[in-house]
Amino acid sequence: MATDTELTAAWRDLPERDTLEASICDMLAQAKRLGADAAEASLSASRALSVSVRDGRREALDFEGDRTASITVYRATGDGQSKGQASGSASTTDLSSAGLTQALESAFTIARFTEADPYAGLADADLMAGEPPDMGLYNPWPITAAEAEAMAGEIEQAALGYDERITQTEGATVATQDAISAYANSHGFIGIEQASRHVLSCSAIARDADGGMQREIAFSQARRAQDLEASAAIGRLASQRAIDRLGARSATTGSYSVVFTPRVARGLWGHLLGAISGGPLYRDASFLKDAIDTQIANPALTITQHPHRRHGLASAGFDGDGVATRDRTLVADGILRGYVLSAYSARRLGLPPTGNAGGVFNIDIAPGADSFEALVANMGTGLVVTELMGQGVNLVNGDYSRGAAGWWVENGQLAYPVENATIAGNLADMYRGITLGNDVDRTAALATPSVRIERMTVAG
Repeated sequence: MATDTELTAAWRDLPERDTLEASICDMLAQAKRLGADAAEASLSASRALSVSVRDGRREALDFEGDRTASITVYRATGDGQSKGQASGSASTTDLSSAGLTQALESAFTIARFTEADPYAGLADADLMAGEPPDMGLYNPWPITAAEAEAMAGEIEQAALGYDERITQTEGATVATQDAISAYANSHGFIGIEQASRHVLSCSAIARDADGGMQREIAFSQARRAQDLEASAAIGRLASQRAIDRLGARSATTGSYSVVFTPRVARGLWGHLLGAISGGPLYRDASFLKDAIDTQIANPALTITQHPHRRHGLASAGFDGDGVATRDRTLVADGILRGYVLSAYSARRLGLPPTGNAGGVFNIDIAPGADSFEALVANMGTGLVVTELMGQGVNLVNGDYSRGAAGWWVENGQLAYPVENATIAGNLADMYRGITLGNDVDRTAALATPSVRIERMTVAG
């Protein structure tokens, strides 16, 4: 039987760049020989190691590998109202020559039975990315399973030793992943990216003398292992958060100020980014349609994108269409300056692509002047939200209603923990009523400070 060290070494093997490039070029050449007017393909492979420890013992050891390929072919067809391109897509986990050929044949079969779409097709050739800068995304962590287990044990012990009210954990985990991916199309564009991602996490459970129980989590993620938080700090933070929630009460129903801490404020900005994305826009399913160059938020709000950030968690030299990514200002002084569009959604809207097929890349919310303490002090009475539950957000009209937990604030001071609350409002009004803190959290791909909303409905 192979040892953990031997398994870890084998897990490191990924296809070489030249191998991926040869395979993807062969797929496109076959597509052309079979009669495709255009085609695009992607290949990816990843390897992941994850080790979890619970109650001082190894609970799980996972070596995972994933290999996928996809191909889309386009064929010009029809005339008049049906003029456009019929397309067919297929995917496979078999990256052998036979497997790729079978996927290609399946894509052609689908294309034969697909109606022409006047908006389908590759992005324009002159939009393809050039040689991207070195973003330092590939940083393998030469950690063995035994070393990962020991580190996970350190995280759990730090959590259990933080306070006697921490009675147990739901486990601590050390995980690392390396991946390589290639995208190419019949314009002659080929892009290959390698990336690593490493994560430490812990879930702690606290109990009080009255039998109350609370669970909380903490994690750290980074492209480089040396950029992770110290293992003991992750365990202690999970325990601190769990203890802070003991003795939680109901919120007082009414209309109050609400502060979103950074880890929940990311969701608030995620809704805005969703509302300015191509799909909801061309489907008339966004409350921000036709809002370019209009005031959509408090003038304090500026949102920028930075896709070439070194070691960035969402850095990329090209998007899912092969279009070059670039720094962008999406919102400036509260004014919407740009949408988030793929080639397809851009055609549907009659606008140029923005290099955002597949999403956004490293979003920054510009900070305000107030510290977190000042945001709370200036709110009087209200709610600080540290956790959100449910999915009650309607991008069509902006209506917002979600379950929440956090802290009740009285006279500008944290008074007691709160659970099972509901907060409601409308996103359009919420964005106009924001005050931004200066406590920017950069531990995720969306960097944001705390955010105070001047008025929301809070229900206990």
